[in-house]
Amino acid sequence: MDRRFFTGGGVLALLVATAISGTLLANGSERTQEWSLNMTAIEACSCPMFCQCYFNTEPAAHHHEDYGEPEHYCRFNVAWQVNEGHFGATDLTGARFWMAGDLGTGWDDGTMDWSVVHFDPSVTPEQREGILEIMVPLFPVEWASFEVGEEMPIEWEAAADQAVATLGGGEAGEVRLVRVAQRMSDSPVILDNVQYWGAPRHEGIVLMPNEVQSYHLGPDAFEYQGTNGFMITIDINSGDVAER
Repeated sequence: MDRRFFTGGGVLALLVATAISGTLLANGSERTQEWSLNMTAIEACSCPMFCQCYFNTEPAAHHHEDYGEPEHYCRFNVAWQVNEGHFGATDLTGARFWMAGDLGTGWDDGTMDWSVVHFDPSVTPEQREGILEIMVPLFPVEWASFEVGEEMPIEWEAAADQAVATLGGGEAGEVRLVRVAQRMSDSPVILDNVQYWGAPRHEGIVLMPNEVQSYHLGPDAFEYQGTNGFMITIDINSGDVAER
């Protein structure tokens, strides 16, 4: 399955407005199905806290002992849980899916490196179809490589001090977030008024660095500890897309 206008992880606001029209053209015509989606992410990446991808056109530079020049990449995991939503007559509430990938060295041309999406086995074919359609305007960039991977159980649990998501019981992927140690009170540390992909609304980016974030499948497997992490609840519907 090749859906190149489709992505995950952090992204710049400048890509959103220009990519929407190209996405619709690439998919033949504007979708007429009525839909809405409210969902929450447990998300982490390889960038330092906070991921600079939201403010630049390239990820953070990573230095490695085995060669001198720094390498730019943003390797990410995003575990989504749908709080409420529908695609036409299909109820999406409770659906879980996992996005893993790498934004690559930079995206001046609107192209990012790779992504794989995994659905929990409880997600029906109709729910999967609806979610994939909604993700086109929600993540409006182009991937060099994209695929829908194997169904795997997704565990997802968020609390005030910790958020944990696992893929395939943790053998395939894992994200563990903890509250910011430098907070001034018991309230969460929230970054607000920052564009998140194509979402017109969100409840703020709740900063939570990761204890670990890993993806153990395929040739591009990775694992990081102590890097960027956050939670976010986004809201988008077909009326938002029609207005663009």
